[in-house]
Amino acid sequence: MSRETTSSVPKATTTDEFIKGLWRENPVFVQVLGMCPVLAVSNTAENALAMGLATAFVLLMSNILVSLLRDFIPKQVRIASYILIIATFVTVTDYAIQAISVELYKSLGAFISLIVVNCLILSRAEAFASKNTVWKSTLDALGMGAGFTFALFCLGAVREILGNGSIFEWALFPEGFQNWIVMILPAGGFFTLAGWLLIINVIQTRKVKS
Repeated sequence: MSRETTSSVPKATTTDEFIKGLWRENPVFVQVLGMCPVLAVSNTAENALAMGLATAFVLLMSNILVSLLRDFIPKQVRIASYILIIATFVTVTDYAIQAISVELYKSLGAFISLIVVNCLILSRAEAFASKNTVWKSTLDALGMGAGFTFALFCLGAVREILGNGSIFEWALFPEGFQNWIVMILPAGGFFTLAGWLLIINVIQTRKVKS
């Protein structure tokens, strides 16, 4: 095997670790993970983006630490250890958001603390970070975090545009526009998620057929 071929293999693998979370294994649109914050705080684009970034940060830092300590954590207490690691970074995130914006902190409410039990973060720690190098775990966390944030933003943007007639509190329609109040209510989260899942499934089906 030539030197060029050998060097191209790890690059392809490395890129794939990041890209898979954005589309092929998107946490929300494909794996349908972390539905609690996805449906609860995606009533505005700002809330959705903030929750997505907070989750991505916790996912990144916990993946790195779990990967670093994977050879030192006994198998018998690995889940408890992972939860402790995740809870530490969730606490950091909680205080950081409270310091940055009290209004945003109140909007997200208890869902910041619930990042601790987000199945996306714990599953990546158990299924990936505990079995791979720090570099691969970092790329996996970045891809999954970006995919999760992108999905939340898609839901939040649609719900805010239709429910409030705005995006990031910037009005998009004239005064006569009738807001779809249902979109900013809990039911709107289910409707919007169902719509996005339908679109994603149609795109994937067409890809397979082509």
